[in-house]
Amino acid sequence: MRVLSLFDGMSCGRIALDRVGINVTSYHASELDKYAIQVTQANWPETVQLGDVTQWREWDIDWKGIDLLIGGSPCQGFSFAGKQLAFDDPRSKLFFVYVDILKHIKTLNPTVKFMLENVKMKKEYLAVISDQLGVEHVFINSLDKSPCARPRYYWANWAVGPVNNESGNFYVNALKNDLIVMSQGWNKWWIKNKEFQLKKGYSKIVSAEEKGITMTARQYASWNGNFVNINGVICKPGKKSLANLAGAPLSYFDCVSQRQAELMTGNGWTVDVIVHIFNAMDKAL
Repeated sequence: MRVLSLFDGMSCGRIALDRVGINVTSYHASELDKYAIQVTQANWPETVQLGDVTQWREWDIDWKGIDLLIGGSPCQGFSFAGKQLAFDDPRSKLFFVYVDILKHIKTLNPTVKFMLENVKMKKEYLAVISDQLGVEHVFINSLDKSPCARPRYYWANWAVGPVNNESGNFYVNALKNDLIVMSQGWNKWWIKNKEFQLKKGYSKIVSAEEKGITMTARQYASWNGNFVNINGVICKPGKKSLANLAGAPLSYFDCVSQRQAELMTGNGWTVDVIVHIFNAMDKAL
């Protein structure tokens, strides 16, 4: 397949295609974050980086040859955690750039496959996206496929069946003995703030047979996120554990810092869910 990935991030779509066994003959990516690009090029050096999605009309690519368009347009305007400016938010307005690109490809290749991902949002926003894309959304919470929650909507122009719950896929089992001990300062802060953090669902001390809360871009930088208690010592996942939690190869973040790995897993897709979606596409081809 010849793939165009918008808002590509850490290239979770590329990982999923590889895991499904789909032969990717070309992968073009639109991304601005230099660290995400660094990770992509370190792991998939044949990726063609295109830059700013708003400049797509200047891209020198074979539009007719694109077989699959994927992307997760910025969610800040739709998220219940934000101001919910929806399409008035300049970041979430980029959804319409995705639509423009899809329409352009369809004029040249009417059979192009496409998939879009975004956060939980109000029904009126869902209706606009579904109307623009011409397909209905599918809701999947990553809890059923991975060690952490991530409730998301997906739009695809092929049938995506329900996700079967995979028991035993617990958070602690994904950590690969790669942990970072939290500082004394964090421990003092935790004693003072843990009741609020736990009640709000911003933080969780994940026990042996539990799933974690949703990983976000704010995790650990503001001391939110999933933690484990190892013999009375509170720890967070290191880079290899973060990669495994996301569904990426263990060495995926070797070229960037711990903080950048945390940001990317918070902003990225759950690869196991995308594998489920792409498996359905592969069977439909």
